Amino acid sequence: METDVESAPSRQDGGMPCLLVRLLGPLTITHNGVPMALPASRKLRALLAYLVLAPHPVGRGRLCELLWDVPNDPRGELRWCLSKLRGALDTPDRRRVRSQDDTVALDLSGCLVDVLEIGHAATHGIDALDAERLRALAKLFAGDFLDGLELERSPHFNSWLMGQRRRFRSVHAAVLEQLVASLPADCDEAIAHLDRWVELAPFDARAHARLLASLARRGEIAAAEKHLAAAARLFESEDLDFAPLRSAWRMIRDEQPAAWPRVQPACRSTAAQLAPPCDPGPVEPSHASLAVMPFVEESGLRGGLADGLTHDIITRLAKLRDFFVIARGSVFALADRRIAPEEAGRRLKVDYVAAGTVRSAAGRLIVSVELIEVRTARIVWAETFERRPDDIFAVLDDIGDSIVSSISAEIETVERNRALLKAPNSLNAWEAYHRGLWHMYRFTQAENETARHFFATALQLDPTFARAYAGLSFTHWQNAFQRWGDRDRESALAFESAGQSLLVDDHNPAAHWAMGRALWLRGEQDGSLSELGRAVDLSPNFALGHYALSFVHSQSGDPRAAISSSDHSRHLSPFDPLLFGMLGSRAMSHVRLGQFEEAAEWALKAAARPNAHTIILAIAAHCLALAGRLDEARGFAAAIRKTLPDYRADDFIGTFRFEPDAEALFRQGARRIGLG
Repeated sequence: METDVESAPSRQDGGMPCLLVRLLGPLTITHNGVPMALPASRKLRALLAYLVLAPHPVGRGRLCELLWDVPNDPRGELRWCLSKLRGALDTPDRRRVRSQDDTVALDLSGCLVDVLEIGHAATHGIDALDAERLRALAKLFAGDFLDGLELERSPHFNSWLMGQRRRFRSVHAAVLEQLVASLPADCDEAIAHLDRWVELAPFDARAHARLLASLARRGEIAAAEKHLAAAARLFESEDLDFAPLRSAWRMIRDEQPAAWPRVQPACRSTAAQLAPPCDPGPVEPSHASLAVMPFVEESGLRGGLADGLTHDIITRLAKLRDFFVIARGSVFALADRRIAPEEAGRRLKVDYVAAGTVRSAAGRLIVSVELIEVRTARIVWAETFERRPDDIFAVLDDIGDSIVSSISAEIETVERNRALLKAPNSLNAWEAYHRGLWHMYRFTQAENETARHFFATALQLDPTFARAYAGLSFTHWQNAFQRWGDRDRESALAFESAGQSLLVDDHNPAAHWAMGRALWLRGEQDGSLSELGRAVDLSPNFALGHYALSFVHSQSGDPRAAISSSDHSRHLSPFDPLLFGMLGSRAMSHVRLGQFEEAAEWALKAAARPNAHTIILAIAAHCLALAGRLDEARGFAAAIRKTLPDYRADDFIGTFRFEPDAEALFRQGARRIGLG
């Protein structure tokens, strides 16, 4: 299982782990510096590698299905392989090959395993490592993953093997990129790492540009132009656009100091093709970009359900309009040419790439997917979905919902965290927007004002940024809803900002969401529901749209529709920063249905959220009072009065827009606990 092998390694006096396992290059196992002899069995090596990287214990049936295609006695062969692994890995005082029930796992704590070291570094961020650690990681790449190993008639394993090889090549390239960035550009070590980076990622324009710049700094203009000519032929052989790299080289040459030798290029014909930089035109906002590569059957085949699921995910993500999504034709064209997802991400110059597999086993449909940050080769999210395919279209729809919502949420989290680490005066529009989101979700008056500042900054940098207008509208909405400012003035500003968002992009679901909420503040319920309905029509995966529908219906609309919308919003975004509101809306809906005990339970869940604000505590107090749980209700009332000593039922009722019967119920609850 994947382990932090640096946490508490069992080491010799010399400081090295007792057990070293190397899977990059030919597989080797070393005990106390002594290589262990392994039987000449490819299946044995394949089994060890698979178990090393398995995040959980693996069923014996799965291992047999993966490695043995003949029905002779796969379980017998598996037992033989496991016995040989025990001989190589176990010691008298430590069993590392562990079997429980019908599963197998490896205990590799205290060992040095090259792929786990690298995987741990990638997970925690290669860009955060210093040069010494990067050098140590680079030395671990002694070759391809399981170099030289292939299994005949084992398509499932071979597909997994190819995926792992692509993954580690991509991580290797990311390590080299970071290492080069930490070194003087023209030193010999940097050039050596650049040569290796170009070899690993021959179509990564950044690697070529870095190498050209380093050669130019050393005065090796002829060598640089010779490399440029070779790179041009390579790119043209793959029908890739080479013009940006030519322009980059022209800029590098134009910036060279006069003291540098101007060596005549070895290939003058290529130099003559260097076009002057074209006018870049207006600067575009730096939005995150994503490529969703075609999902494949685990056998390596494409088509059918896998292609349909890919198309659906691309369409849904594009409808969210959160970030730039590469069109279906481009990603399918690259996949048809057998371009690996990580390499495709680099060719397409996107920030993230998603890929997955689809397989059927034992009456279950299993979809595995991962989201990779291209620049660092870090897997930022991975999940496996298992469903019974009773209604295959409903199942795929449900899985697609989960994948799209998770990808959107994970990218937003990564972008938000990255923006937090940058100096405020260095942010572009996209980064300022995400910095605003971080402050917005703190739900205090001071943080809300900071969020408003960052959204305004984003709009100064890009007046066409619809989501930033929606965020600005949200901050004014909060000021009105929480009584942090004059309600009428803040409501007007929320409406104005939402209108600007719609003018910029009428097809953005967030724009209609902002307008729907602003109309609710103005008391225009029909218009509010219409706009919110438009938001979820434009993007059925827009969780905040479903939540806002629940919020409006919970007070004076259809309480059953509110419960349904609340459940759907939480299914789409189970860790949403506004989860307390989704739960609170459901609680208020149960009150209107006379289901006070259910209302109390949902309200308690809402109040338990770490960012729940005073209004959520007030929902809990009123719902618990109506359920007859007066001691708990008074506890919440006391907590509210610590910050708002004069809080009364009128404050609670005035915050919302309840129908008369619902208002009477909540006033009844307030009287029971002294808030009347």
